Amino acid sequence: MADSQHNRGPAKGVIDIGQRIVTTMVGIVETRVRLAVVELEAEKANLVQMILMIGLTMLFSAFGLMCLMVLIIWAVDAQYRLMAMAITTGVLFLLALICGLSVLAKSRRSTLLSATRKELANDRKLLEDD
Repeated sequence: MADSQHNRGPAKGVIDIGQRIVTTMVGIVETRVRLAVVELEAEKANLVQMILMIGLTMLFSAFGLMCLMVLIIWAVDAQYRLMAMAITTGVLFLLALICGLSVLAKSRRSTLLSATRKELANDRKLLEDD
């Protein structure tokens, strides 16, 4: 009988409220951590793609410079060979320029954990309003 009164006492309501607050806070923290993990995975994929594009940019630039060197060396020879080397050099430099601009555009669009920061700011605002 003493256990029955102890379970229904006035402190039980306070304990239940405390447990609900803790459960809610744990849920909020879990949600924020999951959001941060999802954003970090997206940024990782974005970074890998940018590294690949940087590698291609460097590769095309290297081939372009090699072709330019061959073009300069062979500039004295037949005119058809010269035109072929000029076109090859131009195409490779154009590809390097396109890849480089793509990397620049992608790096400017990249934001690290922006949704997580926004949600944390909303949480702070809601807590400060109370």
